[in-house]
Amino acid sequence: MIPDSSSRPSWASRNYALLTGAAVVTGLGANGSLIAAAFAVLEAGGDAGDVGLVAAARTLPLVVFLLIGGAVADRLPRHRVMVAANALSCVSQGAFAALVLTGEPRLWQMMLLTALGGTGQAFFGPAAEGMLLSSVEGENAGRAFALFRMATQGAALGGAALGGALVAAVGPGWVLALDAACFALAGAGRAFLDVGHIPPREPGTGLLADLRDGWAEFIGRPWLWGIVVQFSLVNAVVGAADAVYGPLVARDSLGGAGPWGLALGAFGAGTAAGALLMTRYRPRRLLLAGTLSVFPLALPPAALAVPVPAGVLYGVMFLAGATVEIFGVSWMTALHQEIPEHKLSRVSAYDWFGSVALIPLATALAGPAQSAFGRTPALWGTSALIVTATALVLLIPDVRRLRRRGTPDAVTSRTPTGTESAEEEQQANSPC
Repeated sequence: MIPDSSSRPSWASRNYALLTGAAVVTGLGANGSLIAAAFAVLEAGGDAGDVGLVAAARTLPLVVFLLIGGAVADRLPRHRVMVAANALSCVSQGAFAALVLTGEPRLWQMMLLTALGGTGQAFFGPAAEGMLLSSVEGENAGRAFALFRMATQGAALGGAALGGALVAAVGPGWVLALDAACFALAGAGRAFLDVGHIPPREPGTGLLADLRDGWAEFIGRPWLWGIVVQFSLVNAVVGAADAVYGPLVARDSLGGAGPWGLALGAFGAGTAAGALLMTRYRPRRLLLAGTLSVFPLALPPAALAVPVPAGVLYGVMFLAGATVEIFGVSWMTALHQEIPEHKLSRVSAYDWFGSVALIPLATALAGPAQSAFGRTPALWGTSALIVTATALVLLIPDVRRLRRRGTPDAVTSRTPTGTESAEEEQQANSPC
């Protein structure tokens, strides 16, 4: 899982290589399991509302425990938090797979096991992001994040396409079992991460104090909370479309799980292509370029609303994936540049919390919204919300002005406001 040091770039640390390899493994399983869970519910006799409830059951504990997970990850060795979370996800997905393979799972059972997986993710996510952001430094950070995302999005491509094909060929239970095995393998690898470079926390602060400190760091940066609010809406409606409406449109108009898996795979291929682009493209105004790239996310729900033929949907998904990856890499680079290392997991937790807070509500209401308004109007409404939320965040001055810093010293000099001094702005305007 870890490339030999002689085959890695000089800026790619052992931790970076290990984190990338483990993320690829879990990405292969997780992206297939999302499709498998939806079709497991449908094959058990569930409807759109039941699919939404199972999806919401995963996200609700993610919202509830994220902030605690971020504080814990900044307090305990991050790799131990990650391994424990992987173990919980392995057990929950394994039990889900066993239920599907051995009988007819009940809705409450699927919701409970999915909720356990969401709990694991709540502790894993902030620890993993903090670990990744601290594994690279200097002017190559943006390239490192782009390569990491290219690898993980490539895994998303393979996982979604393979998952859809396997669901169609052998059923959702085996795909869920594969996901459990991936969590076990990745967790074993993450146990070897080195946290020696992270200074020990000073004694005397409690969990609540850590949460307040993280909140002060978060709320003091308008660009940070503004974009998190934007993605609270964007992720909620995109999540509902992917988890509920997408499988239903695929079943009714595209031919079932296989084409929907290919559509998600096309999105993954687009994100891999976008990440490849970002290894070369270094926008100086990080957040402006990233935010403008979010607008094409409105295209996939519009395509499902029509609905377009499968081939056209694949092209739309690829385009949306490619453009939104510009945002993803720019966002990670901005966090790495602006947030102190010892607060990365807590700030990441507030980021994750805001970004997923509305997903349970959106997925739970997706079925009732379809019954009340119809699937097509609901999908058009999804597109409209994405465009509106993205346009509004451009009104925040720091989103338009925050610049990439041009030297290693400037990258590690994180300011509380997210804006540069005159000297730093001159550096940012110099050729990259």
